[in-house]
Amino acid sequence: PAIYKRAVLISTLFINAGTGHASTGFQDESLTHLEQRLKSLDTELQQLARYKMLGGVGPVGFESMVHRTADHSEWMQVQWGEAQPIDQIVLVPTIWHDSQLGFTAKGFPLAFEVIAGVGQDSEGEVIATFNAEDELLPRKAPLIIPCKTTASWVRVQASILTERGLDDQFNLQLSELLVFSGEENVALTSTVTFSTAGRQEDLRRNRAFLTDGILPYEMDVESPKKSYPFLAYNLPDSHPSITIDLGKIYPLNRIHLHANNVGQTAPQSVPTRFGLPQRFVVEGATQADFSDASTLFHYNQRSIYDAGPILMRDFPEGDHRYIRLTSQEESQLEGLGGVLSFSEIEVFSHGQNVALACSTEINDFHRMLRMASLTDGHNIYGRVLSLRQWVNELARRHDLESLRPFLRSEIDRRHARQKEQLRNLAWLSALLGAGLIIVILTDRVIHLSRIRKLRERIAADLHDELGANLHAISLLGDLASEAKETPEELEGLLQHIRGLAKRTGIATRDCSNMLETKDQYKDIGANMRRSAMRILADLEHDFSIEGEEHLNRLSLRRRIDLFLFYKECLANIIRHSGATRVVTKLSASSKQLQLTVTDNGRGMGADTPASLTRRARFLRGQMRLFEPEPEGSQISLTLSTRWCIPQKLRYNEK
Repeated sequence: PAIYKRAVLISTLFINAGTGHASTGFQDESLTHLEQRLKSLDTELQQLARYKMLGGVGPVGFESMVHRTADHSEWMQVQWGEAQPIDQIVLVPTIWHDSQLGFTAKGFPLAFEVIAGVGQDSEGEVIATFNAEDELLPRKAPLIIPCKTTASWVRVQASILTERGLDDQFNLQLSELLVFSGEENVALTSTVTFSTAGRQEDLRRNRAFLTDGILPYEMDVESPKKSYPFLAYNLPDSHPSITIDLGKIYPLNRIHLHANNVGQTAPQSVPTRFGLPQRFVVEGATQADFSDASTLFHYNQRSIYDAGPILMRDFPEGDHRYIRLTSQEESQLEGLGGVLSFSEIEVFSHGQNVALACSTEINDFHRMLRMASLTDGHNIYGRVLSLRQWVNELARRHDLESLRPFLRSEIDRRHARQKEQLRNLAWLSALLGAGLIIVILTDRVIHLSRIRKLRERIAADLHDELGANLHAISLLGDLASEAKETPEELEGLLQHIRGLAKRTGIATRDCSNMLETKDQYKDIGANMRRSAMRILADLEHDFSIEGEEHLNRLSLRRRIDLFLFYKECLANIIRHSGATRVVTKLSASSKQLQLTVTDNGRGMGADTPASLTRRARFLRGQMRLFEPEPEGSQISLTLSTRWCIPQKLRYNEK
């Protein structure tokens, strides 16, 4: 039927809308707080009354006429006697079992108002207004409507109806309407009026059922203590009675008789409401012998729809100490004889059960079981609650159970996000670990490469520096041998040899760490001139510099390498060329440096000395070797000064 589709649609809309609301409500809360909320919610759910739907046969409630469209007005009104202050209205839905949704409300209005007023002619005041946006459906719990007013009637005015289950038609249905003034349900057994009535009026759906106090649930409240029902077998042709001594006189106005819980087996082993007399009378008295007894009410079960799990009756308030229930008809259950059974009896004075733990007496019984359970405050499921607390706990359970999936979903989403973040973190850690290993290995390779280059540079420095100096010493030694007949000249040559040897020792110590001898190469042009004068002492030589200010902007390492390159050029000329004249020209600009060394010797042939090639590589320069006509050789070194300027100087220039 279409009602199934609509119910599923409403449920889906509720869940989708609720998910959005829940996500909005949860997004500012931490995961720890959400988990604490879920734990508190589950703890509270364990303590609340549970839904246990009434089995067997019983009253369903009241329903209006059916309509072909949902947009139709229907109302039902409950009116009691004098106006009383009220603080809560409870709408209990008619419950039906859907194959897809399970137990759910049937005919509960989608949009309606709750109105309360005083007197027949009063239009009343609107207590509450609901529509589809309030997401009341689907539900199986009572709807709690707080209020604070004085009224003698309450009306439910529906403007949008819902489908009933058997066809595609719409109507208004309710199982019970409760109106509380404190703990008193002032609407109990009150007069019911309505806009229209269904065709099944006076059968299982009847206006009287809207205020008969029979709810579609059994009271199921978990507690450590449970109690099995009182059970007694009466004597033949007797009228058994149960008497409760309240201990003192109370103003009494209401009694609740809890029927035997017979739903423990499937199917039930005995009929529903087993042991409840079809006719009985309840009396009250202040004397133990009931000499001043007054009748509180008569019960006459006209049909199977006149009884429920809790039989609630109110009566005019009166002062009584003793309450007596007398059966006026024997049970006709075949094979068991006369049976009288109750799970609990509650007697109320101003909303308080004054019969709790009171003594009881039974007469005209030949056998009885568990007499103390009549007033122990428990049934077979657990605690017996007051009517108001019971329906409020059922409504609270509905709210928590509606919230829990969204809360659970948000926690699961947060956990999934955490797992994803942990997976990403694990991958990131693995990548970082791999990167760290690569960095360590790369650093190791770079370090070894630096050591290799350092050794190569030290070897080159030793070769270039010491080779040139030693060759110069050798030449000076030859000159000293030739000047032995000239003491003055010999003395000068020996002093020159001694100074060169001393400088060679210093160079030997410093060439392994030339970067620390910063002052030695502060003026690279002057150093190159001095070396030329020392090495080319017996040769004619010319040294010129252009753009000397740009030379001092070179990095220390580049100045050292340039100096050693020049010394190696001079050493090669002295060793191999046999030249008598050397010309050195050094020019520098902001972009380029060029060193040209020209001699008039035999030339170097096609092979470039490896030491010069190595030095040019250190400088990142381009070296060329020429042999101009008719004799001699020319070495040219060109390099970009931009690569040779320290980064700090380049940054300052920018």
